[in-house]
Amino acid sequence: MKAISRFFFGKDLWNSRFGMVAAFSFANMLWFVIDWCLGTTFRSMSIWLLWVNNILAALLLTLPYVLTRKVWVQLTVQALVDMLLVANLMYSRTYFTGIPPESYFLVSNLGDFTASVFDSLRWSDGVFAVLIAAEGIVAYRKRKIAPPRHLILRYASIVCIPAAVSAIGISAKGGFYKVYDKLVQACYTSSCGVPAYTVAGHIAYYNIENRRASDPSVKAAVDSWFSKHERLMPAYSLPDSIAPRQNLVIILLESFESWPLEKSIQGKEITPYLNSLLADSSTFYAPRVLTQVAAGRSIDGQLLLTAGLLPTVGSVYSTRYPGSTYLTLNKALKEKYGSTSSLFTVDQLITWNMGVISHAFGYDNIYDRSTWVTDEKVGRPGKLSDGSFFRQSVEKLGHGGYWPEGTPAMLTFVTYSGHNPFRLPENLKDPDFDISSSGLHDTLVRYATMAHYTDSQLHTLIEYLKSRSDWPQTMVLITGDHEGLAVEREAIRNSSEAAAALVDAGQFTPFIVLNAPVAGRYDGVMGQVDMYPTLLSMLGAESYRWQGVGQSVLAPDKIKAAISSMTNELVGDTTSVSPEKLRHWEEARRISDIIIRTDYLRTGE
Repeated sequence: MKAISRFFFGKDLWNSRFGMVAAFSFANMLWFVIDWCLGTTFRSMSIWLLWVNNILAALLLTLPYVLTRKVWVQLTVQALVDMLLVANLMYSRTYFTGIPPESYFLVSNLGDFTASVFDSLRWSDGVFAVLIAAEGIVAYRKRKIAPPRHLILRYASIVCIPAAVSAIGISAKGGFYKVYDKLVQACYTSSCGVPAYTVAGHIAYYNIENRRASDPSVKAAVDSWFSKHERLMPAYSLPDSIAPRQNLVIILLESFESWPLEKSIQGKEITPYLNSLLADSSTFYAPRVLTQVAAGRSIDGQLLLTAGLLPTVGSVYSTRYPGSTYLTLNKALKEKYGSTSSLFTVDQLITWNMGVISHAFGYDNIYDRSTWVTDEKVGRPGKLSDGSFFRQSVEKLGHGGYWPEGTPAMLTFVTYSGHNPFRLPENLKDPDFDISSSGLHDTLVRYATMAHYTDSQLHTLIEYLKSRSDWPQTMVLITGDHEGLAVEREAIRNSSEAAAALVDAGQFTPFIVLNAPVAGRYDGVMGQVDMYPTLLSMLGAESYRWQGVGQSVLAPDKIKAAISSMTNELVGDTTSVSPEKLRHWEEARRISDIIIRTDYLRTGE
């Protein structure tokens, strides 16, 4: 027994260079867990397999040293691994999950969002550099184990211990996929998979998930779900006495939340123009639209709104499944009224593969960054300001070729100025809305200032639309593509009582419909995915063959709740919802995921 004990736990092994390398590898893995939990939840640290899996990962990371016996090789590999870990930490601070496997090949997208990337860094990320430096100093002071084959044998034997314990523990719980999927799908543990099973486990799970989606029985489950959907949540039709609209203009505001609406700071309205629109008797307003975007953020917002689908699980649909069939508002209006649809954006077409996915949605025309004169910039890197974007858009529309008056159309405008970190150039700030002395959290001040700026520019487009002869047939939707404050929300709300009174605890964007056939206010919680069937109802296209996976808020039995795609949190009131309907509704994310992955809607084209 003494010989076995010395073989595995001998001082000659653990007080050597190998021992120090292994100890620091584990310290790096443990710090990743702690750093991750600081921005999510510490629930994962109560999972005993977390400790086993991270010990195993740490031992496997020492393999470069074991094979080469060179500390510098180990440090190089450790630095590369740490860069991967920090990248996942930065990603999790917005999306509450690890980086989707295919997104590692989309690093070029970051060129347009460098300010947001740096804003995701935290002081705690610097600990990794400290650990690597300490590892080099300590390891070089220790002696090597000789002969090399003796280390390799002991190393291989030691690695087998946590590997066996992990395999047995996972098997006892039903297998890796079942264990990981249970964490991902649960409300309070959806962010626990990465720290408990490491980044490698996260990638393995989503690769398995992709293969499972091709199982024929999975498509059968979708058929069954939709047969229930037609019974439990039938399409809503406007009464015959109400005339639907046939033109749709969508204004998708970057990171725009509901809380600035109808609010003031130091007696100054944050959004005075939008507030005036809300007071109009023909406006429909729902302030509590729960953000349901996932890893794709802005492009997910377009999926939810335009196609009535929830985001895919663990991947970005626009880059992974651009060839799938999408039945959309564009196609519904073309079928119903012969409408032409156009997308106006200040982004490049390569961003989130927008050019390809927009054509898949059915846009006939796409006016991207190359269309505009970049005469006024906001953000880092600078992109066309909302003010100039709206001015130039109106100039083009006024020429008649972009949308001749009297012709049915769907137009979508996607803004950029409100993008994190919400820094508006001084020359674009309204001197009458100076809230720098309010004592509020800096991010709140920057966000409110940006919201005020965007609000002040909207009139250019809205007033032009109202001046057209076809305004009576035109409906305008103003909404946010997703929430904006992300992980800073709690810190902002905790900074002062005034901040808590201003900023919602929840992640809500507004649903504002101007010149709506049905006006009024809906104060219940709805999901972003519910916007699609609601718009179909208002446009008289409720008989379109694809009604989405949500439910129109005009329906009397609308569920006044929604589920976050990032946290799986249930938000709202379900006390009066039947268990069958609730179970059906909770399955919508997985069903939507299968629809996209398997190209389920192709037969509907």
